Amino acid sequence: MTAVAATKRYGSGDTAVDRVDATIPAGRFTAVMGPSGSGKSTLVHCLAGLDTLTSGEVWLGDVELGALSDRALTRLRRERIGFVFQAFNLIPTLTAYENIVLPLQLARRQPDGPWLSEVVDVVGLGDRLAHRPSELSGGQQQRVAVARALASRPDVIVADEPTGNLDSTSGSAVLGFLREAVDRFGQTTVMVTHDAVAASYADAVLFLADGRIVDELSGPTPDAVLDRMKRLGS
Repeated sequence: MTAVAATKRYGSGDTAVDRVDATIPAGRFTAVMGPSGSGKSTLVHCLAGLDTLTSGEVWLGDVELGALSDRALTRLRRERIGFVFQAFNLIPTLTAYENIVLPLQLARRQPDGPWLSEVVDVVGLGDRLAHRPSELSGGQQQRVAVARALASRPDVIVADEPTGNLDSTSGSAVLGFLREAVDRFGQTTVMVTHDAVAASYADAVLFLADGRIVDELSGPTPDAVLDRMKRLGS
């Protein structure tokens, strides 16, 4: 996943992302951080085809997202990108299992039984698959969302503040599952976060300020991330 001179402007010309060049390495976990209003969520949403650029390009493999029709872009998001948001976005009338396989059903694809079993094992949901969201804790609901994102074997998982609605214990568990998906499956993952501890689960952190990438940190620790954020005035 690559951005080339990616620029996004809103309204009267306010720039949320300003000529960003960035590459999300395959098989790695990348966190994106920055002060409020720095453009981190906008950049990741454009990378995932949830928002369109004003100028520049976004590539997923050999496909340039800006060249796709709305229908083709919808298909690409459904088939090649898995999403985990702060809100769990589960269907309340469906069981955990039904929520996990729903994107596959919408794409008219049969679930891969052995793969789903491995995914369920990673997120520790084996005894909760028949439960509806109202019968699950917040952490369990987010684990369902992670399993749903993994179920289609996407090229990339995009996580936007995935622990924002969770307590520290549940958040750590969800981050651990995202980390394990990278280590166990080689799953490319990009995560927007404001949390230094969450960012420390990643292989590298990109720091944005005023719509531009201003720093990068490999092998992040919470203290190192906090230090970089303080330099940005966050």
